[in-house]
Amino acid sequence: MHNSETDHQHYAFFQPHTAMPAKPASVPNTTLAAAASAAAPDAPRFVQERQQRIADLLREQGRVEVATLAADYGVSDDTIRRDLRQLAARGLVHKTHGGAMAVHAALLPTLQRVALAPGAKQAIAQHAATLVQAHHTLFIDGGSTTLALVQRLCAADAPRPLTVITHALDVVLALASDPQVQLVLAGGRFLPTHRIFVGAQALATLQGCRADIAFLGACALHPRAGLTAFDAEEALLKRAMVDGAARRVVLGDSSKLDQVAPNAVVGADAVDLVITNADVPWLQGRIAVVAGGSVGGGLG
Repeated sequence: MHNSETDHQHYAFFQPHTAMPAKPASVPNTTLAAAASAAAPDAPRFVQERQQRIADLLREQGRVEVATLAADYGVSDDTIRRDLRQLAARGLVHKTHGGAMAVHAALLPTLQRVALAPGAKQAIAQHAATLVQAHHTLFIDGGSTTLALVQRLCAADAPRPLTVITHALDVVLALASDPQVQLVLAGGRFLPTHRIFVGAQALATLQGCRADIAFLGACALHPRAGLTAFDAEEALLKRAMVDGAARRVVLGDSSKLDQVAPNAVVGADAVDLVITNADVPWLQGRIAVVAGGSVGGGLG
């Protein structure tokens, strides 16, 4: 009788284990196998090989996306994020929202930066153009994303007349032939890499003007460090545009968010609107998120 009760107790205790199915344990392996089978035939199999491939891709393209790399290599997003963290620790990449960019991408010439994340730039520019009304006076900063905005403003149905104040050569060249656009060039010493004018003369021109909207390229934007720039003279010009505008709008893809450059422009609270392609909680109420390619690199 005692043995029977003991056996019954043992059976009741072990029953959940014997009744548990074994198949769920194999689900992750099946999922990983499916992801691996979907990867490219030449996808790297080892960590070092994969990280070297990522570094090579960054040198060629300037930026990469986590989701794309994970799909191409048949691994999880977390695996790619770990690869990028390790590459960043070695000083080989600069981590961004949803991906990474080459450490040199932030200093690429403007004409080369145009090719980085073109989908995001066009989507940002399209939204920014909707803010412009006839008879507006605009500060327009230098950079590849603000240049995309200017190209939108060249459309036949764009609002006119406009006054555009800029220190960027490409902005002037794009609008110079339009009789309905009054141009004010803040000239000075020309920086051929960034295709902008800087110096005391350019600064004085911007400080003497006022605008309805300042469209600023984002070198870097951080909740505590604010809007910052890589070049000290460029930072002064951005600050002058902020000071002289009724509304301050920053244009920049997700690679510029939560980043810091050496030269301060203004605090994040001085920015009225950020148009980008990634949502960030600390910009709540002051952000317009657009669809488009997710990461880019470089200045503005």
